[in-house]
Amino acid sequence: MLKSSVLNKSMELPGIKLRKLSGKDIPQIIDIHGAITKKKAHRRWVQQMVKDHLRKQEGVGFVAEIEGQVVGFIIGEMKGEGFGLEKSGWLEVVMVHPHYMGKGIGRSMARKLFDCFKRRGIRDVYTSVLWDAVDMLSFFKSLGFDRSTFINLIKHVD
Repeated sequence: MLKSSVLNKSMELPGIKLRKLSGKDIPQIIDIHGAITKKKAHRRWVQQMVKDHLRKQEGVGFVAEIEGQVVGFIIGEMKGEGFGLEKSGWLEVVMVHPHYMGKGIGRSMARKLFDCFKRRGIRDVYTSVLWDAVDMLSFFKSLGFDRSTFINLIKHVD
């Protein structure tokens, strides 16, 4: 769940332009994904993820650009009532190229996403993170995220 005080803080970063994500951003998103995972990006998977997102009426996504180069992206979605929740926002993916990490780009994209959710009447934003991804946990905590009432479950099917 997101603390509302985080939504009210603004941060301007000189030289960084935030804009709506588009299909033309796919090659640079693939490059960012590969730079972060340090292995050849699953090109088809990343391409399909972005295309699927762009088709969703409830999808929200932004990129951060510096001098026309995409250096980060964020993808979210608004979801209707389900699992006992009211309409909510979900932060599904956020990535910043390693050369640009630590400059507030992820925070700026998240705030833009939160503002978009807020304008559409969403009060709660959810995300998931691996329990041992300390850097991501710290990032999300810095944005005001806390534990939710959900417990992630998994079942392997053979």
